[in-house]
Amino acid sequence: MKEEKIIVPANGYVMLLVFLILFIGSIAAIISFRTPWFGITLFLGIVTMFGFLMVQPNNSRVLLLFGKYVGTVKKNGFYWVNPFYTKKKISLRASNFDSERLKVNDKLGNPIMISTILVWRVLDTYKAAFDVDNFENFVRVQTDAAVRKLASMYPYDNFADEGHDEDITLRSSVNEVSNALEKEIDERLSIAGIEVLEARIGYLAYAQEIANAMLKRQQATAIVAARHKIVEGAVSMVEMALEELGKKQIVDLDEERKAAMVSNLMVILCGDKDASPVLNTGTLNQ
Repeated sequence: MKEEKIIVPANGYVMLLVFLILFIGSIAAIISFRTPWFGITLFLGIVTMFGFLMVQPNNSRVLLLFGKYVGTVKKNGFYWVNPFYTKKKISLRASNFDSERLKVNDKLGNPIMISTILVWRVLDTYKAAFDVDNFENFVRVQTDAAVRKLASMYPYDNFADEGHDEDITLRSSVNEVSNALEKEIDERLSIAGIEVLEARIGYLAYAQEIANAMLKRQQATAIVAARHKIVEGAVSMVEMALEELGKKQIVDLDEERKAAMVSNLMVILCGDKDASPVLNTGTLNQ
């Protein structure tokens, strides 16, 4: 397979002077000498005009001669090349691509909506021009394919209650997922001579049909986790209270009174509402 060949054509300003001499001189000679032979030099001057080439910064021109690759001009400037060359313009500037929101399944089979933002540029003009049919369309198609594959590799979120305790998820592991996505897209686009500068998830959400159910599930998980912390703290506080009462001998509690105290403290510490005190003037059983 051929490689990219960088060439620097002839100076365009010098050839512009030659063109003016041929063109203006031929017209003056035809008028002065009244002979058609100078029409040949006039024709050569007109043909010379089609060889001028201007390359702007971060642009390139791929040159072909009757279907044969000649080389690529990447240095910006004003040049002159063979008038019979075919000049194909390929931009070397960084380009943004914001993909459409795709509906795919994550690792757990949940339908999600996902899109990606890709920053890329052409690195090898030969591959971009000849190894793929349309490199811009190639970028779009392969990016969508890479996003679909990435989504199937990781779950949207952790669900430890079902035994799916994943270290990397699409929602929380932004850096890891972006690095994996960038590597996957770069491998796919290297055949077209394209360099991936950055790739990251632009949009991520559950699909509409399960969004409400998943939101309730996340809320329930958060409530359970909060209750777990509350109960854990309440048990520690009750344990500390009983220990301090026994250590300082403030009151002598039998097992029945300890159970009642523990029950009351747990209700107070774990309840959603403020406790309403009840004054007991009798014994515990009256």
